[in-house]
Amino acid sequence: MNVTLLQMALVMACGVVWQLFKPAGLTAEQTRLVLTSVVYYVLLPALILDVLWTADIGVHSLQYTLLGIGSLIFCMLCIWAIGRLFKYSRQSLGAMLLAIFPNVTYLGLPVLEQTFGHWGRSVAIQIDLFATSPFLFTIGLMVVSRYSSEVQTPSKSFLSYLNAPPFWAAGLAVILNINGISGADWLVGVLQKLAAAVIPLMLFSLGLSLNWRAMKLVNLPTVLWVTVVKMCLMPAFALLLATQLTLENDHKAAAILDLAMPSMILGIVFCDRFRLDTGLYAMTVTVTTALSLLILPFWYEQLHCWQLL
Repeated sequence: MNVTLLQMALVMACGVVWQLFKPAGLTAEQTRLVLTSVVYYVLLPALILDVLWTADIGVHSLQYTLLGIGSLIFCMLCIWAIGRLFKYSRQSLGAMLLAIFPNVTYLGLPVLEQTFGHWGRSVAIQIDLFATSPFLFTIGLMVVSRYSSEVQTPSKSFLSYLNAPPFWAAGLAVILNINGISGADWLVGVLQKLAAAVIPLMLFSLGLSLNWRAMKLVNLPTVLWVTVVKMCLMPAFALLLATQLTLENDHKAAAILDLAMPSMILGIVFCDRFRLDTGLYAMTVTVTTALSLLILPFWYEQLHCWQLL
């Protein structure tokens, strides 16, 4: 685990270095936009189709949904209670609620693949597409929109966010999977070559996204509360909930570790849209991502103690 995280940290560090030196005059924002667009519209759908087409999809997939959504609801309630107790502003509380959504793909997918093997990719993708993303784009956004600093008139339904290439690829893969349709060798080869580029580009983009300028001492207590809930209480609750499920132990461990990932980068977009505290959110992403190098090995050891590995 430690070696895996060190390797990934070095790839992310390349993105941080790019921020500082701007090779070819390209800023981190420009570079990240191109890379994430290529990943989102081409490479990630290819990876999803490659993995889910041959994955073991069944009742356990519903258990990933239960585990992911149950853990998110628990964390949202914890953050809401903390926000009410300490009387945080609406903008800060909205950003805190968004920050509990884990980075299950950009960081979780490479961590699970390197830690558990190729089947770990299937766990990360199923948790993302069957649990965290649908919950984020429906209930999650409806909740955080209530904390906007101005009256919002959404231009489109929250459900329209599910009309996206990764979900198209997932739907197609599931249809092909359950109907037992095999892919031609040349097509499988193309998908695998495209999929191979996802992890390094995801990690590099994550390094480009870390915003060190957003670090403000005044936000530190709030960020620490989110960190405790997101990276301590959430995996602890997921661990307890997983004991009630019939998943195989190593799959339980992979799912719990995926839910222990730091805050997702995508939340910055929604903070801007709903006029939430973007600076607080950016600092939370940076801090939780940095602390994940210490916290994820801790949870990996705990999974060993619970005999899930």
